[in-house]
Amino acid sequence: MKDLMRQRTSIKPEIVNILNEQVRIEATASAAYLAMAAWCDQHGWENSTEHFYTQADEERMHMLKLFRYVSDMGAAALSPKVEEVPHDFSSLREVFEAALENEIHVTESINKIVAACRNVNDFATESFMQWYVQEQTEEEYVARRAVELFDIMGDSGMDLLLIDERIPKIVYQESGEEEA
Repeated sequence: MKDLMRQRTSIKPEIVNILNEQVRIEATASAAYLAMAAWCDQHGWENSTEHFYTQADEERMHMLKLFRYVSDMGAAALSPKVEEVPHDFSSLREVFEAALENEIHVTESINKIVAACRNVNDFATESFMQWYVQEQTEEEYVARRAVELFDIMGDSGMDLLLIDERIPKIVYQESGEEEA
Protein backbone atom coordinates (compact mmCIF):
# COMPACT_ATOMS: atom_id res chain seq x y z
CA MET A 1 0.00 0.00 0.00
CA LYS A 2 2.80 2.39 0.88
CA ASP A 3 4.43 1.92 -2.55
CA LEU A 4 1.14 2.66 -4.31
CA MET A 5 0.72 5.91 -2.39
CA ARG A 6 4.27 6.98 -3.20
CA GLN A 7 3.63 6.46 -6.92
CA ARG A 8 0.49 8.59 -6.90
CA THR A 9 0.88 12.28 -7.68
CA SER A 10 -1.54 15.17 -7.75
CA ILE A 11 0.15 16.62 -10.83
CA LYS A 12 -1.52 15.60 -14.05
CA PRO A 13 0.71 13.91 -16.67
CA GLU A 14 0.44 16.84 -19.10
CA ILE A 15 1.71 19.21 -16.42
CA VAL A 16 4.57 16.86 -15.54
CA ASN A 17 5.52 16.79 -19.22
CA ILE A 18 5.64 20.57 -19.59
CA LEU A 19 7.52 20.94 -16.29
CA ASN A 20 10.12 18.44 -17.51
CA GLU A 21 10.30 20.40 -20.77
CA GLN A 22 10.91 23.55 -18.74
CA VAL A 23 13.72 21.74 -16.92
CA ARG A 24 15.29 21.17 -20.34
CA ILE A 25 14.75 24.80 -21.36
CA GLU A 26 16.42 26.05 -18.17
CA ALA A 27 19.36 23.66 -18.65
CA THR A 28 19.79 24.85 -22.24
CA ALA A 29 19.62 28.47 -21.08
CA SER A 30 22.37 27.75 -18.57
CA ALA A 31 24.53 26.23 -21.30
CA ALA A 32 23.85 29.20 -23.58
CA TYR A 33 24.93 31.64 -20.88
CA LEU A 34 28.12 29.64 -20.34
CA ALA A 35 28.86 29.95 -24.06
CA MET A 36 28.19 33.70 -23.88
CA ALA A 37 30.49 34.01 -20.87
CA ALA A 38 33.24 32.17 -22.73
CA TRP A 39 32.86 34.41 -25.78
CA CYS A 40 32.96 37.56 -23.64
CA ASP A 41 36.00 36.27 -21.77
CA GLN A 42 37.82 35.53 -25.03
CA HIS A 43 37.14 39.10 -26.17
CA GLY A 44 38.14 40.81 -22.92
CA TRP A 45 34.72 41.89 -21.65
CA GLU A 46 35.29 41.17 -17.94
CA ASN A 47 32.03 42.48 -16.50
CA SER A 48 29.95 40.84 -19.22
CA THR A 49 31.84 37.58 -18.63
CA GLU A 50 30.95 37.63 -14.93
CA HIS A 51 27.36 38.64 -15.71
CA PHE A 52 26.89 35.61 -17.97
CA TYR A 53 28.56 33.23 -15.50
CA THR A 54 26.09 34.48 -12.90
CA GLN A 55 23.22 34.03 -15.37
CA ALA A 56 24.36 30.45 -16.09
CA ASP A 57 24.33 29.68 -12.36
CA GLU A 58 20.87 31.21 -11.96
CA GLU A 59 19.43 29.19 -14.83
CA ARG A 60 20.89 26.01 -13.36
CA MET A 61 19.29 26.90 -10.02
CA HIS A 62 15.96 27.47 -11.81
CA MET A 63 16.32 24.06 -13.44
CA LEU A 64 17.05 22.33 -10.12
CA LYS A 65 14.15 24.06 -8.40
CA LEU A 66 11.75 22.73 -11.06
CA PHE A 67 13.38 19.29 -11.06
CA ARG A 68 13.01 19.00 -7.29
CA TYR A 69 9.40 20.20 -7.39
CA VAL A 70 8.45 17.51 -9.90
CA SER A 71 10.25 14.88 -7.87
CA ASP A 72 8.90 16.10 -4.52
CA MET A 73 5.37 15.93 -5.89
CA GLY A 74 5.88 12.24 -6.63
CA ALA A 75 6.25 12.50 -10.38
CA ALA A 76 9.19 11.42 -12.55
CA ALA A 77 11.65 14.28 -12.91
CA LEU A 78 13.71 13.75 -16.04
CA SER A 79 17.34 14.74 -16.34
CA PRO A 80 17.43 16.95 -19.43
CA LYS A 81 19.30 16.46 -22.65
CA VAL A 82 20.87 19.80 -23.42
CA GLU A 83 20.83 20.82 -27.05
CA GLU A 84 23.73 22.49 -28.81
CA VAL A 85 23.96 26.23 -28.15
CA PRO A 86 25.66 28.96 -30.20
CA HIS A 87 29.26 29.68 -29.24
CA ASP A 88 30.22 32.20 -31.90
CA PHE A 89 28.95 35.74 -31.94
CA SER A 90 29.85 38.64 -34.22
CA SER A 91 29.72 41.31 -31.51
CA LEU A 92 29.04 42.06 -27.88
CA ARG A 93 25.68 43.47 -28.94
CA GLU A 94 24.78 40.16 -30.60
CA VAL A 95 25.56 38.35 -27.34
CA PHE A 96 23.18 40.56 -25.39
CA GLU A 97 20.51 40.36 -28.08
CA ALA A 98 20.73 36.56 -27.89
CA ALA A 99 20.38 36.78 -24.11
CA LEU A 100 17.23 38.90 -24.48
CA GLU A 101 15.76 36.47 -27.02
CA ASN A 102 16.49 33.63 -24.60
CA GLU A 103 14.74 35.39 -21.73
CA ILE A 104 11.69 36.14 -23.87
CA HIS A 105 11.56 32.46 -24.88
CA VAL A 106 11.74 31.38 -21.23
CA THR A 107 9.00 33.86 -20.27
CA GLU A 108 6.72 32.53 -22.99
CA SER A 109 7.31 28.99 -21.80
CA ILE A 110 6.61 29.89 -18.15
CA ASN A 111 3.38 31.61 -19.20
CA LYS A 112 2.29 28.46 -21.06
CA ILE A 113 2.86 26.40 -17.93
CA VAL A 114 0.79 28.78 -15.81
CA ALA A 115 -2.01 28.73 -18.40
CA ALA A 116 -1.91 24.92 -18.56
CA CYS A 117 -2.10 24.73 -14.76
CA ARG A 118 -5.19 26.92 -14.79
CA ASN A 119 -6.79 24.75 -17.46
CA VAL A 120 -6.50 21.64 -15.29
CA ASN A 121 -7.04 23.35 -11.92
CA ASP A 122 -3.52 22.58 -10.69
CA PHE A 123 -3.43 25.44 -8.22
CA ALA A 124 -0.39 24.17 -6.32
CA THR A 125 1.81 24.13 -9.41
CA GLU A 126 0.41 27.46 -10.56
CA SER A 127 1.33 28.93 -7.18
CA PHE A 128 4.80 27.39 -7.40
CA MET A 129 5.25 28.88 -10.88
CA GLN A 130 4.47 32.43 -9.70
CA TRP A 131 8.06 32.69 -8.45
CA TYR A 132 9.19 32.06 -12.03
CA VAL A 133 6.75 34.66 -13.38
CA GLN A 134 8.28 37.28 -11.08
CA GLU A 135 11.83 36.11 -11.80
CA GLN A 136 11.27 36.42 -15.55
CA THR A 137 10.06 39.98 -15.15
CA GLU A 138 13.42 40.81 -13.59
CA GLU A 139 15.45 38.73 -16.06
CA GLU A 140 13.81 40.36 -19.07
CA TYR A 141 14.31 43.82 -17.60
CA VAL A 142 18.05 43.29 -17.19
CA ALA A 143 18.46 41.77 -20.66
CA ARG A 144 16.35 44.47 -22.32
CA ARG A 145 18.16 47.28 -20.50
CA ALA A 146 21.54 45.87 -21.58
CA VAL A 147 20.46 45.86 -25.24
CA GLU A 148 19.11 49.40 -24.87
CA LEU A 149 22.58 50.55 -23.82
CA PHE A 150 23.83 49.77 -27.31
CA ASP A 151 21.08 51.96 -28.78
CA ILE A 152 21.88 54.80 -26.38
CA MET A 153 25.67 54.62 -26.34
CA GLY A 154 26.60 53.00 -29.64
CA ASP A 155 28.76 50.01 -30.38
CA SER A 156 32.23 51.24 -31.21
CA GLY A 157 35.47 51.02 -29.17
CA MET A 158 34.99 53.27 -26.15
CA ASP A 159 31.20 52.79 -26.21
CA LEU A 160 31.66 49.06 -25.73
CA LEU A 161 34.04 49.58 -22.83
CA LEU A 162 31.50 51.85 -21.14
CA ILE A 163 28.71 49.34 -21.76
CA ASP A 164 30.80 46.54 -20.25
CA GLU A 165 31.43 48.73 -17.21
CA ARG A 166 27.70 49.52 -16.93
CA ILE A 167 26.49 45.88 -16.91
CA PRO A 168 26.93 45.31 -13.13
CA LYS A 169 25.03 48.53 -12.40
CA ILE A 170 21.99 47.29 -14.37
CA VAL A 171 21.95 44.01 -12.45
CA TYR A 172 22.34 45.63 -9.04
CA GLN A 173 19.76 48.30 -9.89
CA GLU A 174 17.15 45.61 -10.57
CA SER A 175 18.05 43.43 -7.59
CA GLY A 176 18.07 46.37 -5.17
CA GLU A 177 21.50 45.32 -3.88
CA GLU A 178 24.45 47.62 -3.64
CA GLU A 179 27.15 47.20 -6.23
CA ALA A 180 30.22 45.33 -5.02
